[in-house]
Amino acid sequence: MNASAGPDEVAYLDNAASTPLCREAAEAMAPLHRELYANPTGAHCLARATRRRIDDARDLMAEALGAEPGEIVFTGGGTESDNLAVVGRYRRAGGVPVCSAIEHHAVLEPVEHLGGRVVAVDSTGVIDCEALAAALDEDVTVVSVMLANNETGMVQPLSRVAEVVRSAAPRAVLHTDAVQAFPWLDVATAAAGAGMISVSAHKFGGPKGVGALVVRAGVELSPLLLGGGQEWGLRSGTHNAAGIVGMAAAAEVVVKNRDDQVVRLARLRDRLAGGVLGTVEGVVETGDRSAKVAGSVHLCFEGIESEALLFLLEDAGVYASAASSCSSGAQDPSHVLAAMGYDRGLAGGSLRLSLGYETTESDIDRALAAIPTAVARLRAHGPG
Repeated sequence: MNASAGPDEVAYLDNAASTPLCREAAEAMAPLHRELYANPTGAHCLARATRRRIDDARDLMAEALGAEPGEIVFTGGGTESDNLAVVGRYRRAGGVPVCSAIEHHAVLEPVEHLGGRVVAVDSTGVIDCEALAAALDEDVTVVSVMLANNETGMVQPLSRVAEVVRSAAPRAVLHTDAVQAFPWLDVATAAAGAGMISVSAHKFGGPKGVGALVVRAGVELSPLLLGGGQEWGLRSGTHNAAGIVGMAAAAEVVVKNRDDQVVRLARLRDRLAGGVLGTVEGVVETGDRSAKVAGSVHLCFEGIESEALLFLLEDAGVYASAASSCSSGAQDPSHVLAAMGYDRGLAGGSLRLSLGYETTESDIDRALAAIPTAVARLRAHGPG
């Protein structure tokens, strides 16, 4: 890996895995490291000043997510938020958890571990609402359907899902993993029907290791962590004050710039996807591009192994991934593509190119030059 390469020498197209820390977040975090370093649960003035920064951040996150400040629970990231939603609801209410077959493993594995039900999606990667209705009954206490998929970028019909849940599962709380959606969609509106919403700071220009879970008033959960009783008793432990403040600063920037960035990056995304499809044979674009978030390109190449393709792309200065970054190195094909009906051979040649707020025309130029060359080289040498 050419880790010493400068930003002008590489095209970073793995923003769905993690984004660079934005300037506003870095500046907001700086005082929390050196000046406002006190434990915010303390009683003295320094602790109170730190707590005020957290309170301000809570207000910003609430506004960005369409919630009340008292409905924001700060966590250690998207995985913890998802687990708190699913497992926390199960521990409090019992019953049966339900999720779609394309959920992030942070939802899918807890649901399966708890003996829950997994609902099919169609060939485009959209949840089958008829199958969802059939999976619901009075025993179901939590339903988790992500707002935007972390591999394909497909946006789910969450309003319709909420209607189905209300009708068929009266005890159920709807949770949505909005980790991949927040940079691209007005989550406050798109997830208005959800009782719980997960986000993760490092997916939208904030720091790693911090996230949030919206828990609407009246939703009952049991905590995963016991101790000091922070975050309304739902997430004990000393607050990551700097991380929380940085996340809120990044969220504020996203909300302010989202509309313009979506237009700019959708154009670059279309140029990238169209360029590859127009120059490389034997490539399939998964899902319906018009129903994806603006920064997502997801392709499957016939006769290509993802690992080999990623190696050649990295050598050419293009950084991408095959599927969820949490699944990198796994030998089994993507569970998302399997749920969509892709065979193992085609799914094994998947490529996820994800754009972000720092993506430029030159990044697209570099990718469009590198991908056809890499694919041709691999096909010329055959599977061996």
